[in-house]
Order: sequence, then C-alpha cells, then structure tokens
Amino acid sequence: MIMPGNAKKRVLFDISKRKALRAALFMVAIALKSLSLPLSLNADTSIVITDVDASSNSSATLTINMTSITFPNANPGAVPMVPANENPVAVTANVQIEEGSTATLTVLAGGDLVSGSDTIPINRVSWTATGGGLLPGIMSKVPPGMSAGSWTSPGEYTGAFSFFMANSWSYATGNYSQTLTYTVTAP
Repeated sequence: MIMPGNAKKRVLFDISKRKALRAALFMVAIALKSLSLPLSLNADTSIVITDVDASSNSSATLTINMTSITFPNANPGAVPMVPANENPVAVTANVQIEEGSTATLTVLAGGDLVSGSDTIPINRVSWTATGGGLLPGIMSKVPPGMSAGSWTSPGEYTGAFSFFMANSWSYATGNYSQTLTYTVTAP
C-alpha cells in the first residue's frame, strides 16, 4: 500500500507457521524530480515494508512527511551547500523486532541526477539526521546504498532529515530527476 502525505502507513503480515517461508517485502521510493537552477528536488512519499519470517513477529513502517523538497538557486561562491527549503523533513519509524535484532534503513539512488544529456553526480546530495536512530549520509547509486537508520529495540522513533546540495558553477541549467529507494529491513 502506498499513500502520499502525512498518513501513517502500517503493514502487518500473518504467515502460517507450517510454511517456513520468508516474506521479503520492501521498496520505498522517493523520486527526485525537477532539479534545476533554481534547484528543485521533488519527492513522492512512500511506505517501507519489511522482511518478515514465520517464526518472528518483526515488522517496520516508515513515514516521511514531505512529498517535495526544493533547492533554491544560490551563488556557489557564497553558498557552497544549498539547504532544501523544506528542511527539516520529519521521519517516523515504527519498529517491531525481537530482542537482539537490529532493524535498518538504507537509501539507494537509481543513478545520478539527469536532465537530458546533462548530469549532476548523486553524491552531491547529502543529508543530516537528528533523533530516533536516523543516520546522516551522502546519496549513493552503488548497491546496497547508504545506511540512513538503525534500531536495536522495538518502538516508535521520530527524527528528521535535512537535505543539502553541494553547489557548483559547473551545473548546466535544466530539470534534473532521479529516484531514491528507502528500504527498512527488520529481521
């Protein structure tokens, strides 16, 4: 189930104990769209679905409150790191895991930011993190992506990401886009 906006998402699984199969459900995508000068990064809010097995009650959900972030145009000589206008972006993770387990959040970009034949390396986008087990990082297009969160006990964790774009005079004007996939794994 994927729903935009502030709606809380929850996915529960009931897997028969007779079937020793493991359900691996994941994929939360935030699409980076319309990155241009002025820089603009739009995102579609998505849900995180987790890894569940028949002998476990593990599950997790992720809610990101922003469906679009925008990087304004700025003089690279004066503003080397352009903050997104919508910073901070609220994040809530609900984690149900067994004692001794760790739930993780990763983010993987589908490639560099692209506008026609022009590109901006995806590692020019970074984020800081506050609260709730969230981790700072730099966007990566190399699997398995970058770690963005980690939790070692069940609960509801709240925090925020603040996104930044490394500024440069070398960026060609255009509308750039890319897709990010956020994945929560709860063993």
